[in-house]
Parts: sequence; structure tokens; C-alpha cells
Amino acid sequence: MTSTRPHSLAEWLSYIEQQHPATIDMGLERVRAVATAMGLGQPAPHTIVVGGTNGKGSTVAFIEAIARAAGWKVGAYTSPHLLRYNERVRIDGEDASDAALIAAFNAIEDARGSTTLTYFEYGTLAALHLFAQAGLDLAVLEVGLGGRLDAVNIVDADVAVITTVDIDHADWLGEDREAIGVEKAGIIRGWKPVILGETDPPSSVLARAYLLGANAIRGGSDFFADTIDGQHWSWRDVGFRIELPMPALRGPIQLRNAASAIAALRALDKPLPRAAIVEGVAQARIRGRLQAFERDGVEVLVDVGHNPQAARELAAALKAATTTGRTVAVFAALQDKDAVGVVEALAERVDGWHLAGLEGARAQSATVLLARLAGTAAAAAATHDDVDTALQQALSAAQAGDRVLVFGSFHTAAQALLWLENAR
Repeated sequence: MTSTRPHSLAEWLSYIEQQHPATIDMGLERVRAVATAMGLGQPAPHTIVVGGTNGKGSTVAFIEAIARAAGWKVGAYTSPHLLRYNERVRIDGEDASDAALIAAFNAIEDARGSTTLTYFEYGTLAALHLFAQAGLDLAVLEVGLGGRLDAVNIVDADVAVITTVDIDHADWLGEDREAIGVEKAGIIRGWKPVILGETDPPSSVLARAYLLGANAIRGGSDFFADTIDGQHWSWRDVGFRIELPMPALRGPIQLRNAASAIAALRALDKPLPRAAIVEGVAQARIRGRLQAFERDGVEVLVDVGHNPQAARELAAALKAATTTGRTVAVFAALQDKDAVGVVEALAERVDGWHLAGLEGARAQSATVLLARLAGTAAAAAATHDDVDTALQQALSAAQAGDRVLVFGSFHTAAQALLWLENAR
């Protein structure tokens, strides 16, 4: 390593943020050229790529947990991270070490020459490099943005998963579900299975699958998740049925995510023991997805949800888990998100609102957010400089039996988790 290169992981992360003039630069030519120079091929004998608008991280968690319960060595690449960059790359259930990531970034620098890469492209290549060295049985890769032009799409997956398609990142992906579906469907490969988590996916996704001769395996048509009682549900397709415990991950949407994960693993050409499915569904965990805490009789729920579709799923989860007290929301959102749509989706389930400011290039103050929410259920919300203050105020006004929902972005969830885990 030359003396001009960074040394610590923090220095490397600062460095790679500055190596491309644009934070996002959709396209595969540059990242594919560097991958070729690094000699990167398939990251594992079996690979699953997970795309979609919401539910990607949870679906990856279910796939990883089930496969590991089957005894497979699994690498999982996800984004963004909540608290530490290392969370983005997991091998055999462990986050990548600083030293491993530094070595991977050095390998990228050795290979890239004058080719510029974005922060996400560096991270994707680092994950693929580490996976190639790890002797994996399965690599699970989460798409960052869209699909067709996302860096993850340089990998030809054995199975693609598209969890949901809804409006988000409209400036990059399109203004409606059909246009966004075109981008999401870019991860589909000819004559390979694609798992569609929605019962009614956009026609653009189905058209792409049919054009390529891909085997579209659809939730609600080709596989089913049926609730049995409060503790059990079943997964079934035409030739297989299994009874399962409810996931530890909370919310009705997690049955669909778990069902898609099972369908994806069963679509691989690899035996999957029934016991591994049972254990994996029960053991899967991921931070910031309706993650629950208790503070003096008040339930605190932390979620990364940041668009109207995610907010509708949060509303369904709040409805399913009724409370005797009030429900108060702490909401902080990035400026490019549909904050009005988010509040409208949750309006009937939230009794009071606190708005918090965020810091960063895409952030906004609580005052600016409040102005955007004029005419909504949050129009009279209390405003706070940051998530910590908003959460403290919400808790100080809450009584035993109330619940506080903290949500709006990964940044919001990360700040809440740090406060909740360190305040006591």
C-alpha cells in the first residue's frame, strides 16, 4: 500500500466518498470494467439478488438465516448500514472486519486505474472481492437503487427476487409503478427463476420476465403464506407445504418477506431441509424493522420506513398490534421523500406527532418538514432539532400503555437506536 492511500477504515470511507463527482451515477460500464480487472466472477456457486422498493433487507435476512440453518456458508451484502459500515458485508453471520474491508479497498485501487467509482460501487466491489475469497455456498446481494443500472447487476444471479414495486427515488427510477418496474426488472435473467413478492406486480415486470423466458414465481399465485393462528403460519406451493412459527421480525409484511425468501431458496438447485426453514424463519433478525424497546411501560418501535408504501405497512402493523394507550410518532425524513404521502398513510393510526431535523446533504430541519406537512395530520406537530430530543420529549409526555413510533429514514432509525441503547 502506498503512503498516499488511507490507512483506517474511516479514512477509506472518507476517501471513496470523494472519488466520483456524483454520489449516484447509474450505469454498469465502469464498475464492470473494474470487476473484470480484479478477476471477479460469480461470488459463490449459488447467488440470489434481491431488489424491490421495500422489504429487501428483511428478505435478505430470512434467506441468510434459513440458508445458515441448513449449514451453508453464506455471504450477505446489504445497504445502507445503520450504525457501522461493516454491517454491509456479512460472511457466515459476522460483519466484515475493518482489516478485511481495507484490504478489499486496496485491491480495488490496484485494479481501477483512472476509472472513477461511486461510494456504492466501491462497496459492491469490496463485497464481491471478499465473497470470492470466502469459499461461500451462497451469496445474497441486495440491490441499492433500482436494479437495471445498479452495480449489483453486474452479477448474473441464479435467482432474482423483486419484493415490491412502489414510488420511491422517482427522480432516478420514474414517476409510476410501471416505469419503476422496468428498472427493478433489470435484475431478471433469461431462463432463470424470478420471485415476485407482490400479488399484483406491475405489468412491466411480468413483460420482462416473459420476454426473457424467466420463470416468474408469484406470491399469491404460485406460492402462498397462510396464517393459521397467532403463533403459526404455513408456506405452500403446488407440491410442498410446511407449518412455521411466526417470524421474530414484527409486522404483517414479514410473512410476505419470509414467503419470498423460502420461494427463492427452493428455486435454487440445492436441497433445503424442512428443519432449516423452520429454524431460519424463527431466528431471522434485522435491526430497525419495527424493533421494539420498553421504557417505563411505554413501547418504543423503531423502523427505517421512509416512503408511503412502507408507511402503509407500518399502519397495518400498528393496527394488528393494538394498544390501550396513545400512539405517538417521531418522524424525520430526507428532503427528497414524499413526506405528505407518509403522514397520510399513518394518519388514522397516530394520535400525535413530533418532527425532528436531520443533518447531511439531503437532510432538512423540522421546521422545513413542518411547512411541507401543512394540511396533514402532522400540521400541528411539535418540532425538534434532532431525533434524540424529539424522542426524549415524546417519552416524557407518554404514559404507561402508550407507544412511540420512531421512523422516516435509516438516519432516523440509527439515531434512535443509538440513544435507546446508550441512554441507560
